[in-house]
Amino acid sequence: MPTLGRMVPVLTYQDIPAAHDFLVHAFGFVAGGVERSPDGQAIHGEVRVGDAPVWLHRVTAAHHLDSPTAEDVANSGLFVYVDDVDAHYERARTAGALIDSAPVDQPYGQREYGARDLEGHRWWFAAPVHAPRS
Repeated sequence: MPTLGRMVPVLTYQDIPAAHDFLVHAFGFVAGGVERSPDGQAIHGEVRVGDAPVWLHRVTAAHHLDSPTAEDVANSGLFVYVDDVDAHYERARTAGALIDSAPVDQPYGQREYGARDLEGHRWWFAAPVHAPRS
């Protein structure tokens, strides 16, 4: 069986530069830049989450790709682990992320919250809940 390599999430946006800047500002991702066609149209963007890239793809009928703004349907999302869920939540909320759920301790041992970016992609952020020391 072939060995699997890394996985790169691809998210489709109507406005790649705005999405790129939002993800960097609101969620603290590392900027990877925006590539443009010779006529100046944004065709690809990238941000990094830790060591993992996230590619920002343009809306294109040829590839049957559209932004969640076309139809508000929950069909996927991305889960990111952070070191301080509450601080991350405040950063995202202050930057204008649509908050789906505030930080809450889950029975499966992590604290998490849900948010959407400026075009509606769903994101969840979490950290392990550490048991209090006796």
